Amino acid sequence: MPIQSINPANEEILKKFDSLKDEEIEQSLSLSVKAFQQLNQMSIEDRSKALLSASSILEHRKEDFAKTMSLEMGKTLKPAISEVEKCAWVCRYYAENGQELLADKHLQTDDRKTYIKYKPIGTVLAVMPWNFPFWQVFRFAAPALMAGNTGLLKHASNVPQCALAIQDIFEEAGFPKGAFQTLLIGSDKVEKILKDSRVKAATLTGSEKAGAAVASVAGSQIKKTVLELGGSDPFIIMPSADLDAAINAAVTGRTMNNGQSCIAAKRFIIHEDIYDDVKDRMVARFEDLNIGDPLNDQTDIGPLAMPQIRQDLDQQVQESTSKGAKLLTGGKVLDGKGYFYQPGILEDIPDHAPAAHDELFGPVASLFKVSDFDQAIERANNTKFGLGSAIFTNDETEIARAASEIEAGGTAVNKIYGSDPRVPFGGIGISGYGRELAENGMYEFMNLKTIMI
Repeated sequence: MPIQSINPANEEILKKFDSLKDEEIEQSLSLSVKAFQQLNQMSIEDRSKALLSASSILEHRKEDFAKTMSLEMGKTLKPAISEVEKCAWVCRYYAENGQELLADKHLQTDDRKTYIKYKPIGTVLAVMPWNFPFWQVFRFAAPALMAGNTGLLKHASNVPQCALAIQDIFEEAGFPKGAFQTLLIGSDKVEKILKDSRVKAATLTGSEKAGAAVASVAGSQIKKTVLELGGSDPFIIMPSADLDAAINAAVTGRTMNNGQSCIAAKRFIIHEDIYDDVKDRMVARFEDLNIGDPLNDQTDIGPLAMPQIRQDLDQQVQESTSKGAKLLTGGKVLDGKGYFYQPGILEDIPDHAPAAHDELFGPVASLFKVSDFDQAIERANNTKFGLGSAIFTNDETEIARAASEIEAGGTAVNKIYGSDPRVPFGGIGISGYGRELAENGMYEFMNLKTIMI
């Protein structure tokens, strides 16, 4: 079955690719083993130079890579450029800190000498999504390659040109041929590859269903996985907050990447004293958003990536309103070519409605009114997800309680929650397990070998 690159803004087919045949997949697996041996013959200094070269390639060609993203999945151009720049940053971070992170760690014990060596485990399969088609890959690949692991990328089938570009970047940067390979395959090929003894572990960013499938197969083979899955992140606004900053962050957080982000703010939990003011201002801001061609600098909201994404979102909105939720603005499919959806805001949402408990993967905000901080925490934790969270408040007691009591992989205070190469990133509950980035992300796919003398 061919893999197609389709422009979601006009539904035109950009390019078609043939899926890899079984013999071609076998060649890639064999090459990955050979590349692993070559990569581990490279000094840490040479791996660092190659990562710095990858960073330079990304910086110098960021407009080209950004345009590819915009054309393949509808991301507006400025955020696409920022995504490429962030990929360059993560490459620099591991290039500049890798030697220190990989150095032997000495421990005090009863033995004359005890230390930990950090050894790469081999080839890691990365199953990655379309919504951040460069960043999701680079935040795995940069620490993996610096550590001496090789990567096989099964990217989302709607962003094949992004996937191939990433492979080319690492080859051009000086990593051994086969150290990072893109496999243009469907999801039906993943299980066999994951069961292959040459593949030592897997990482997946995607849906709960996809994560469960990969984890199940990997578990049957006693192979490690790191999963970053969905989220329905709470965004609490309390009376002491700077409301201008909170509303700016709320609108940006819900509409960034056309609303298609696992860690986007999705459930807005607002104290009753400021609820009406926040609601009115958010509605006005949503109605001012420019919807259109993602390559136009004036566009705020581009198309959703695929027709199924739009259909699923619209169904969730309609079901929520049929169960009693009130649609304040937008929340509808736009006519014409392209997978466009008008940003919407819901309030008075019953607990049994999709907007209260499911992830809305598009530009639709869910508003909840609470009477006090205890109720805000209770509402924030009333979810099966546990990825990110945010709170806007200037009350130090509330800040301390939020840091301690919100059940999530991370909490941002007076800012949008996001990822940073220097900070571990990941979730709890059905939002996944394991951590990416910082030293934690590098160590996930290493053998921490203890030496006792």
